[in-house]
Amino acid sequence: MRASFDFPEPLGPVSQTIAPPWPDRATLDVEIARLRDVDVTELRRHWQAVFGRPAPPHLARHLLFRSLAYRLQADRLGDLEGETKRLLDRSRSPEEAGQDAVRLSQRTAVLRPGTILAREWNGQMQQVAVLGDGFAWNGNTYPSLSKVAFAITGTRWNGPKFFGLRDKPAKASSP
Repeated sequence: MRASFDFPEPLGPVSQTIAPPWPDRATLDVEIARLRDVDVTELRRHWQAVFGRPAPPHLARHLLFRSLAYRLQADRLGDLEGETKRLLDRSRSPEEAGQDAVRLSQRTAVLRPGTILAREWNGQMQQVAVLGDGFAWNGNTYPSLSKVAFAITGTRWNGPKFFGLRDKPAKASSP
């Protein structure tokens, strides 16, 4: 015999929020357009409200506007990742930042499940299979290539470097 349960009827409309709604891009664009039409005194007041401190006195109107517009977008759409911020902080120019970003993206090869990595170690060929959730070697599964390299060698290695997946630094040419 099946048990039956009587659930009470909801008193009003039922709504559930699973995740915050996506930001409305049109509204964001309107807010940025309003900032564009504001004079420098109002931009400085807005800066105080947003950042909790007075705007630097030497900051020109166009920089105040750009900083406030960026903060508005970052608050609504999400800010840059930490690694990207560090890359920009280390760069001396936009060109250098772009070059650094390209080098960073080329440092490690992208591995797809099913790929077999091979490396000779102490005269024996070692083969590692790339899985969807780790790496297989010698009948065991490992969460990272560094763990596989440790299992093979008994010493700590940077896994991608051990398997030749990282670019080797360019040697400086002598004049």
